[in-house]
Amino acid sequence: MSRALVERAQQGDRDAYELLARGSSRRLFAVAQRILRDVDQAEDAVQQTLVDIWRDLPSLRDPDRYDAWTYRIVVRHCRGETRRHRRIGGSVVDLSEDMASPDDPIGDVAVRDQLDRAFRSLRHEHRVVVVLHHFVGLPLGEIADILDIPYGTVGSRLHHAMRSMRATIDAAERTTVRGGQPA
Repeated sequence: MSRALVERAQQGDRDAYELLARGSSRRLFAVAQRILRDVDQAEDAVQQTLVDIWRDLPSLRDPDRYDAWTYRIVVRHCRGETRRHRRIGGSVVDLSEDMASPDDPIGDVAVRDQLDRAFRSLRHEHRVVVVLHHFVGLPLGEIADILDIPYGTVGSRLHHAMRSMRATIDAAERTTVRGGQPA
């Protein structure tokens, strides 16, 4: 986002905020959807995020950090949605279609299904790091700033997430049927 636009919105310019919100909402929704794995929960998290952005924007000290700041807010609301969702139950939405493109080797349905199950098995804090690093493309240092955790913790969470996903996929492969017989 442009620094001038953020500064105008910080001063209460509603038109500038509307432009910021429109420019941010898609990327925030994509992140929330991948973290939460549920469209309705992602919409709720983004809506709450946009309200918080408007309310708290005047307190943002560095307008150049707007994007990182908004990621921090949406991740916080995703955490809240996850807690709320655990209390009331819910369903899982398969987003593996969003993770693949037609010319991508991940396009194989079985592989996408395995990745989806492995990703779904991750704890929330691991899923957040995977999404911010592999989907958004943020470096570990920036993720550490966004989540307000040490750099080493981000690296550790990413390592454990990848290891957990590999273990889930390996376990699924060991239980697949081969040649008509269980493995």
